[in-house]
Parts: sequence; C-alpha cells; structure tokens
Amino acid sequence: MSSQIGRKLKVSIFGESHGRGIGAVIDGFPSGMTIDQEKLARFMDRRRPGKDKTSTPRRETDQPEILSGVLDGVTCGTPIAAVIANKDQHSADYKNVAHEARPGHADYTGYLRYDGHNDVRGGGHFSARLTAPLVFAGGLCLQYLEQRGIYVGAHLASVAEVQDDRYDPCELTAEELLAPGQRAFPVLRESAEAEMRDVIEQARQAGDSVGGVVEVAVTGMPAGVGSPVFDSVEGRLAYGYYGIPAVKGVSFGAGFRASEMRGSENNDEFYIRDGIVRTRTNHHGGILGGITSGMPVMACIAFKPTPSIAIPQKTVDYVRMEETVMQVKGRHDPCVAVRAVPVVEAVTAIVITDLLLEEGK
Repeated sequence: MSSQIGRKLKVSIFGESHGRGIGAVIDGFPSGMTIDQEKLARFMDRRRPGKDKTSTPRRETDQPEILSGVLDGVTCGTPIAAVIANKDQHSADYKNVAHEARPGHADYTGYLRYDGHNDVRGGGHFSARLTAPLVFAGGLCLQYLEQRGIYVGAHLASVAEVQDDRYDPCELTAEELLAPGQRAFPVLRESAEAEMRDVIEQARQAGDSVGGVVEVAVTGMPAGVGSPVFDSVEGRLAYGYYGIPAVKGVSFGAGFRASEMRGSENNDEFYIRDGIVRTRTNHHGGILGGITSGMPVMACIAFKPTPSIAIPQKTVDYVRMEETVMQVKGRHDPCVAVRAVPVVEAVTAIVITDLLLEEGK
C-alpha cells in the first residue's frame, strides 16, 4: 500500500487536500499508554497553517477526532483511527487549471498514474495537507519514545543562504534538542529568525518561494538497532523522509561533506566513558553499517522551494496537448521547510518506534 509506512507499527494516511477530511490509521501501537492530549495538541499546532506570513493563509484548526483505539485517554492496542476535517478549502482556485500541469507539481504524473481520475484540487493526495495526520501519528510516537528516555527534535538549519547553528553531534542534551520546537520559529540561534523571515518575505513579495534544510536528531537511542544491508536505519528513515512532500535530499552525519574528507578526518575514534562505548566525533551520524552506535542519530533533510508561485510560467494543457502560460492561484507557503520541522520529527518518531517494536526493545 503506497500510503502506508511501517512493519510492526503500520501508519496509513488517507484523504485529499480539498476533500471532506484527511486522517490516519495506526495499527500496532502499544496498549496502555495514557495520551497527553495537551502535549499532542501543542505538537500539532506547530504544523498548523495560517499563523503568520511564512505559511499559507489557509486556516485550519487541525483538531483530530479519534474514532477508535483509545478509551478514556488510554491506548487500547487496537487500530487507532483519527480524522481531521478540512474546513477552509478554496476549490474554485483550481477549476481553470484542471488539465494544466503546474510546474513542480504532480498534476501531470498523477494524471498518467491514475488515468485522469486524480483529484488536482490543492494537489489532492499529493498535497502537504496530508502531513497533518502524519504529525498526529508522530505525536503519539514521540510520547511513547519519551517514556523510554528517547527524544526526537529538529530545527530549521537553513533557509536559502541563511544558516542556523547546528546541533552538537556528540554532547547533545534533550534541552538543546527540544528548544527550537518550543519557539514560535524553530531555530537554535535566535538571531537567525529575523534573517530567515526576511528572506522568506522577500520571496513572498516577489510572488516567489525559497527552500530550506531541516536538521533532526535522536538522543537516548540504544545501540545495536537496525540491520544490514537493505534494512538499515538510514534506509528506513530515508524511506519515511521521502514520503514528505517537497523533500529532495537526505543525508546522515557528515553527509556529502564526508566525500571531501580524508579517512583520518571522517573516522570517529572510539573511547569508553562511564562504562559506555562512545565516539569522540560523530561524522557517522549515530549509525554504522546500518546499525545504531549509541551516539545521537543525526540527519539533514532538504526541501525544495514551494512550486506554487505567482510568477507566470510556461506549461502545457496535457488533455488538449497545447502549450500555454499559467499563473498559479490559491494559498501557499512561501517556504515549506518552516512548517516541515514538526513533520520531520513526526516521521522520525514513527520510524524509530517501529524499529524498536520490531526488535522488542
């Protein structure tokens, strides 16, 4: 099933951007966990649109209605189903472009894949709107992991050419890890917020958009999780990350910088501290041979600029087979990476939870 992730913990998402609602079914979530509803609501609010000029003005409450799998706030162990109503759709924005391929979107490829029956309104099932139920599922997994001393956090590492500070790859504390998620704008260096907002606003005013990079980390992850060769922790995480709309690149640890290093620079020397094997550096991003080393798991996820821009663009009507010029209407994020930060955290939590349940840890 293409809209499902996980093996022991299976998460399926459903719905379209302008349909009646979107949602998730979570099968395999452990029983007996009391859900902190306030914490879950705060986490989902981080992704919610319409809060400022860095996101789409579409206003959605994103309040999930849990239909099954939870009784008196405690998980039952049976499938958890939740639906989120779509309340602020402007479907008329898409009537005149039903057969025109919006550059950077999946309109044309979706038309081919589904024999012309795909819902193009707001991107349909391809829309980033579908990340809301992912955040719901990930929010539950975050609470499950925290009860086991495992923490997942992320921040906006860059927007266009503006850089934030990076997480400490070796001595990362839970406080530092989670700090960006407690701010209105998810950065480590507070002065980076104004710089990033300025770049995003310049693009918005020009009818354009910018991309960005999200850095995510996991602390408290036990060593020895994962398997070679095609079931590596990197492979499982990357599979999840590439399910997030607009993701175009994923790297772990030093990533592409490792190709510029000597072996003597890239290798992380081992040592023992307090009876635990550690490494002095963490270019491997907490994963060796596809298996966790016990060091923080570190990854960077690159997001392309929002393809929906107001600047006129050349395209084709793929039904009439005619070339044309279009100007995209509707409401769109000038930088999707901002609201993608909690989505990356959610997907990371889902995959890590699945791995731990699968290996009985």
